[in-house]
Amino acid sequence: MASALSDRLSRLVKEMRGQARITESNVADMLREVRMALLEADVALPVVRDFIARVKEKALGQEVLGSLTPGQALVGIVNRELALTMGDGVADINLAAQPPAVILMAGLQGAGKTTSTAKLARHLIDKRKKKVLTVSADVYRAAAIEQLKTVTAQAGAHWFPSTPEQKPLEIARAAIDHARKHHFDVLLVDTAGRLAIDAALMREIQDLHTALNPVETLFVVDAMQGQDAVNTARAFKEALPLTGIVLTKLDGDARGGAALSVRQVTGVPIKFAGVSEKIDGLEVFDAERHAGRILGMGDILALVEQVTAGVDLAAAQKLAAKVKGGGAFNLNDFLDQIRQMKQMGGLSSLMDKLPSAMTAHAGAVDLGRAEKDIKRKEGIICSMTLKERSRPELIKATRKRRIAAGAGVQVQEVNRLLKEFEQMQEMMKKMKGGGMMKMLKRMGGMGGMKGMPKLPGM
Repeated sequence: MASALSDRLSRLVKEMRGQARITESNVADMLREVRMALLEADVALPVVRDFIARVKEKALGQEVLGSLTPGQALVGIVNRELALTMGDGVADINLAAQPPAVILMAGLQGAGKTTSTAKLARHLIDKRKKKVLTVSADVYRAAAIEQLKTVTAQAGAHWFPSTPEQKPLEIARAAIDHARKHHFDVLLVDTAGRLAIDAALMREIQDLHTALNPVETLFVVDAMQGQDAVNTARAFKEALPLTGIVLTKLDGDARGGAALSVRQVTGVPIKFAGVSEKIDGLEVFDAERHAGRILGMGDILALVEQVTAGVDLAAAQKLAAKVKGGGAFNLNDFLDQIRQMKQMGGLSSLMDKLPSAMTAHAGAVDLGRAEKDIKRKEGIICSMTLKERSRPELIKATRKRRIAAGAGVQVQEVNRLLKEFEQMQEMMKKMKGGGMMKMLKRMGGMGGMKGMPKLPGM
């Protein structure tokens, strides 16, 4: 949905550049493009109709400011209405309850409930500083309990054991009793999913809800479900008093219609979005920022947050002090820079949050190939000895062959990496006199990092 809607609106803004005001004609043109993009994204037809009606009403009464063109003004209206359709600002998790606050996870099999349970546990530990216990009441799916045990350990939370021989209600009551006795702040209950909605599933989860009286009942839905998500959401809304939605796989090739449809059908806010497969790949959903991403405006705030979270400031300051003090930039430092990039989520994750206008020139860049190239560089450096990393000048022909064999690459790859390292080393030397801006400008024109797009404006 993001690329389709962004492309259609970009074309429209260009076409309307010479027009002086908003008219019924150019509003109709814009609405046709928006309608087609939403339908292609698998947004439910009633949601599309309602959205188009609201945009039309706002657009025809819109006064265009002197600094805006009609096209820009119309895109602004679409942006505001998209945000309103998906929610109103941010709706974080509610933990206002006598501990343990119970959170019930509901949804169909394959939607990502178990993984989302662990991701939510990690979020509550990192962001809310809570002591979290997870339990699986899924006694039907093979290995569901073991899967939750594994991902809970990755999240750094506690796991309460259960077995397929137990009844879901028995598991839930034992877990909440354990949580009370051991002073847990939050209990996350992963429930059984089904391949389709059935009466037995709904009765079981209704009984669990009655017994646990959760403070939050979250509906987990796959963003790639499209129209199916609407029917599923409606069934769960009728069976349970849902309090929020978790959208999973929002980083995939989904057409994205679920983000608009599910919120409208259930009437409850989207609280979280799964943005990567990593255990920390869960974001508090911000409707305004997500609308900006859909329209190709990027999400600079998310980019800043991602970079800030991924950068080791102490290590960066140590490197800066070393370079300023005349210390040599070596391959260990180069390896640290590569790992910092990986820690920030990689090139594709960073590029995804930039406005489309800034990344349009990089359309031909194969980001997947660039990511693999970065991993290959890490492998080559890791195949070197500590002495070789500290003193790269020692790496001659024999050592290059050994390093290449250890990393599973050709000697030419080792030569290429060493050349890139030398270029980076030269930049670091010039930092002492030329400052950071000169280095960034040099990096913008550097062709050594294969697949890295040139920085805009550099």
